[in-house]
Amino acid sequence: MRKVIERTRVVPNLHLLRVEAPDVVRKLEPGNFVIIKIDEVGERIPLTAADWDEETGIVSMVFMTVGASTHRLAQLQGGDEIEACVGPLGNSMEIDRYGTVVVAMGCYGIGAVFPVARAMKKAGNRVIGLMEARSENLLYWQDKYRECTDRLVLTTYGGSCDREGRVADVLESLIRDGEHIDRVVALGCTFMMMKTSETTRPHEIKTIVSLNPIMIDGTGMCGVCRCRVGGETKFACVDGPDFDGHEVDWEELTSRRRSYLVEEVRSLSEFETRTY
Repeated sequence: MRKVIERTRVVPNLHLLRVEAPDVVRKLEPGNFVIIKIDEVGERIPLTAADWDEETGIVSMVFMTVGASTHRLAQLQGGDEIEACVGPLGNSMEIDRYGTVVVAMGCYGIGAVFPVARAMKKAGNRVIGLMEARSENLLYWQDKYRECTDRLVLTTYGGSCDREGRVADVLESLIRDGEHIDRVVALGCTFMMMKTSETTRPHEIKTIVSLNPIMIDGTGMCGVCRCRVGGETKFACVDGPDFDGHEVDWEELTSRRRSYLVEEVRSLSEFETRTY
């Protein structure tokens, strides 16, 4: 059993979960994910490690409430216990001194990509953070990012912050204005990562995306998270989760992510109308 230290709502529909797991924290690296299981009959939930503290042994994760399992997760309180928090899983992000690195993020990806931004800065890179949301009230962790970026640009679809549009629009503007960019790391919804990859492709800027299709066991045994990268079938959980965005078959990935929409809606409906 693992002790829940904290579960708080960060912004509408996004929550921060902090769990005591010192054995996991000792080996965590940027880009790794863990598997959370609420109880012995609960679903396995893969969550990217958003932060961790080696002294306290606490790992933090940001998650979105989508289906029944994440809604159950959002009901946890500090002091509760969960069945499991295991990891690290997946390959860690490749960190090196590239020059200027753009970290593009949105939604749950704002939390998930934070360790990468911090590590890229520590490695000696000039880090530019591009953070998107539908509206200003859905942006979070700005203070944390200002500590590990040389420039942070906030953009919303309605233009209520620094810029209007998506991170891909801001990225295109930076390139057009002559900003030399050596590498881009993008983490967020599938559409955002796809558009970011499409933006950098003509300019031949290496773009790394973190694929988060549906996972079950997280160890490559079930094959649910398979995707096509560079014409080859890969498993996001063991071959990734990070891949070259220019090689991802985005059409197939988008289609696969819609495979269980009906079942997810039914499960959530049953959860919300339960009488026990």
